[in-house]
Amino acid sequence: MTWRIRIEHSTGYRYASPVLSSYNEVRIVPQTAGTQLTLEATVGTEPAATTYRYWDYWGTQVTAFDLHTPHTELVVTGRSTVQTATAPERPRDAPTWAQLGAEPVADEFIEFLRPSASTGEDPELVAAARDLAARLGPRDLLPAVSDWVRERLTYRPGTTGVHTSAVEAWHKGEGVCQDFAHLALVLMRAAGMPGRYVSGYLHPSAQAEVGETVEGQSHAWVEGWLGEWWGFDPTNAVPVGEQHVVVARGRDYNDVPPVRGVFSGGQSTSLGVTVAVTRLA
Repeated sequence: MTWRIRIEHSTGYRYASPVLSSYNEVRIVPQTAGTQLTLEATVGTEPAATTYRYWDYWGTQVTAFDLHTPHTELVVTGRSTVQTATAPERPRDAPTWAQLGAEPVADEFIEFLRPSASTGEDPELVAAARDLAARLGPRDLLPAVSDWVRERLTYRPGTTGVHTSAVEAWHKGEGVCQDFAHLALVLMRAAGMPGRYVSGYLHPSAQAEVGETVEGQSHAWVEGWLGEWWGFDPTNAVPVGEQHVVVARGRDYNDVPPVRGVFSGGQSTSLGVTVAVTRLA
């Protein structure tokens, strides 16, 4: 089954004193790849700015712009229409642990095997990962990792931030989708499976009515290398399917922030983030 989803994502900032100049990059345009097709996408700013696009090292489309007129607020809005598909079947001919540990895989995916800024190793987590790998083959690892993470983290918004590491969230015992994904990646990589962080959007209802606009979510999940990349959502314990919209991939959140920039001016406060999603078909 395919879905057609319209997404409107708005992020705003207010400044204590006028900003004289700012330089920004935005990652909110959904990707076209695999089972996902982006039919249209625009990014607008208020105040208006000339934008340009490029693809970063990880294959994410980046919208960049700079402003040189004084402003006390900045709002960035992305609008897109995407066609998604049912979760693909888990690869049947998954490699063995020995094959994943061989030099060709390690050479090609080294960046997705090593710890990163938010997915540092911890002796207890390494031991847990090795225990899972000793009992399970690579094909069964992702669901098991998801179960392990969900048993130890409680989903609780507001308890962690974008700079919280997987180990910190694990010690707190709570977090959001970003933390679930980071902790899953620590286990996957420690077990010997290449794993990458995915950011995007999630339609909250599998029974969504066509034409109904609801509050959506910016979301994060993981992909593991099983001879091909296969996506799994550890927060919801489901394979990635028609409700998920891929925007960016990387080693962890630090490679895929929706908005990043620098400015000269007063201190900023967030006006908040809103995501509205509509199932069109």
